[in-house]
Amino acid sequence: MSPRKIIIDTDPGQDDAVAILLALASPEEIEVLGITAVAGNVPLPLTSKNARIVCELAGKPEVKVFAGCDAPLSRPLVTAEHVHGKTGLDGPDLPDPQMALQDGHAVDFIIETLRAEPAGTVTLCPLGPLTNVATALQKAPDIVDRIQEIVLMGGAYFEVGNITPTAEFNIYVDPEAADIVFKSGIRITVMPLDVTHKALVTKPRNDAFRALGTAAGVAVAEMTDFFERFDKEKYGSNGAPLHDPCVTAYLINPDLFTGRHINVEIETASELTLGMTVADWWGVTDRAPNATFMGDIDADGFFALLTERLARL
Repeated sequence: MSPRKIIIDTDPGQDDAVAILLALASPEEIEVLGITAVAGNVPLPLTSKNARIVCELAGKPEVKVFAGCDAPLSRPLVTAEHVHGKTGLDGPDLPDPQMALQDGHAVDFIIETLRAEPAGTVTLCPLGPLTNVATALQKAPDIVDRIQEIVLMGGAYFEVGNITPTAEFNIYVDPEAADIVFKSGIRITVMPLDVTHKALVTKPRNDAFRALGTAAGVAVAEMTDFFERFDKEKYGSNGAPLHDPCVTAYLINPDLFTGRHINVEIETASELTLGMTVADWWGVTDRAPNATFMGDIDADGFFALLTERLARL
């Protein structure tokens, strides 16, 4: 089977970095057509820089990286330096990128790529706020029918919120964009906190990354060392959740995950629950299912895959 063509839309972020590394280490299963940066964990100048740093860390400077939207559709930008540090990639000491940012806007790259590739052959993989993707859908409605699938990290239901009591960060930053995406009719698979909080980098798992002895393996261990301090203090867990690599791992081995095809609506009006992903897990409404909402992960299998692939870089 030929590798799955994807565009990674991202706001790196240490866990975004690991997701990108996993994709670039898996050419048999994944062909990365390009990476589009969006404002989120840190502002756009840093996310577009960080995406290039990660490509060079993987030894893949030929990957095209585009800068996209620098603010949500209709709200001020909320960032997460309190989690990821002032650069977004705090932890390892990584050099500034030598590879250039591509000319042109990320949204235009998404549109042009979807129009150029055969319909139904490109998957969009958003790892941050959905601003770029929603903007592309608004600007070029014809691409809706050309997208194979959207596999995204975002939302939460049973795990409630990580930026407010009810909202997960990626959805909260731009709930209007998320609303557009979830109402698009495109096939959507969601990796919510319900799954990602079960993908914990415990000390033995992080020691395995460090023991690889490669630049990528050591950098991942140092990234996790940095951002786990926040999550361990917040949740009282044994390690930090690796959110975004769940998207990449699903593309490589979907059997690692289980979930349900349900209705998911995005709250855009309430001051109390803004950005909540209202997931009809029990089917108590008559709203039509619009997303596969994952609920569980084989964490040991996930970390085995991740460690094996990082060893390739």
